[in-house]
Amino acid sequence: MLSSDWYDLKGLISSIVLVSNTCKMINKLLKTAIGRLRIVAFLEGCTYLLLGVTMILKYRYAMPQPNYIVGLVHGLLFVLYVGLVLQVSFLHKWNLLKMFWAFLASLIPFGTFYADKVLFRESDK
Repeated sequence: MLSSDWYDLKGLISSIVLVSNTCKMINKLLKTAIGRLRIVAFLEGCTYLLLGVTMILKYRYAMPQPNYIVGLVHGLLFVLYVGLVLQVSFLHKWNLLKMFWAFLASLIPFGTFYADKVLFRESDK
């Protein structure tokens, strides 16, 4: 019984350390325009994929409310993403091709995750 309590405590401490490290990473990203773009790109990509799940709920199970909520959040994040791409492309003097690829990434499933790895991280250095 005592050993299981120890493992529970170890798990709790590991979770706290993970959350702490994640918060530090997010705070670091929020300090730069490219970091904010990377966060919004990740969230926009997640809501895009989640929208696919809610479409199934809407049309297969007649549950339109999740689709409405996720669609609203996705739309707001998409507009924010476009604005941040414009801001970052101006600040980092991106050429039109790089800007085009960043915009195109938001229209393709998993595109913003790829753009984060290929386009946004190289500008972050």
